[in-house]
Amino acid sequence: MRPELQRRVQRYGWDKAAAHYEAYWKQSLLPAQAKLLEMADLQPGQRVLEVASGTGLVTLPAARAVGPTGEIVATDVSDEMVRATLAAARQEGLDNVVTERMGAEELLVEDASFDVVLCSLGLMYVPDAALALREMLRVLRPGGQAVVAVWGQRSSCGWAEIFPIVDKRVNTEVCPLFFQLGVGDALEFLMRQAGFDDAQSERVPTTLEYASHEDACGAAFLGGPVAMAYSRFDEATREEAHAEYLDSISGFWTDEGYRIPGEFVVTRGTKGVT
Repeated sequence: MRPELQRRVQRYGWDKAAAHYEAYWKQSLLPAQAKLLEMADLQPGQRVLEVASGTGLVTLPAARAVGPTGEIVATDVSDEMVRATLAAARQEGLDNVVTERMGAEELLVEDASFDVVLCSLGLMYVPDAALALREMLRVLRPGGQAVVAVWGQRSSCGWAEIFPIVDKRVNTEVCPLFFQLGVGDALEFLMRQAGFDDAQSERVPTTLEYASHEDACGAAFLGGPVAMAYSRFDEATREEAHAEYLDSISGFWTDEGYRIPGEFVVTRGTKGVT
């Protein structure tokens, strides 16, 4: 898929997923987001750029951490995600949050204008992740840092069959490199190549918990990256895809529902002062 087409698929796909995202993913993503914020160690007064902010699950705690003297500029490729972030911030009375629809590979902000860049579980969807990292470096002030979270390697993520199941029915190639950034030291290496110093990673194991077959399918098909492709399925195709996906995760069914293993990688890099 051409990069410009992939970007369009991501934009409109996440527009469709936005309404379902928090219902199915808010709890599951907490370990990655907590580790990202811990590694960022945000301080009052800092100016923070968030790339791929989603519905604001990282934005809001980051805004509270930097306080009224700081600022969070939250960006996402999806209009619906941006609107959700702004609405959530205003509902909590956080006036230090600014939102804008913006792609990760062309950050429309000035050089050296932020203390910290955050990107929580968005870099896997970017056609040119290396370019996105170079953009993060460009907008950081000397001594500033970027903290990026991605999903771990495919073998550690029990839900990974969702992509071939969907692509078999609608050839979207929506996330052809999804798990590559989570393999070994791949993200550290890419950050160093982009020019970051002292790139260091932590792996965070997790478990995705779903009480029912319906919840597991909702998370996989409605609230995530395949939402746009799924919207094109007729009812028979949806039922067939559901059955195949549930079969792929059947080994993780327990008396309490699904307990599906997953893994995150969180990596921090610093912009040199010279």
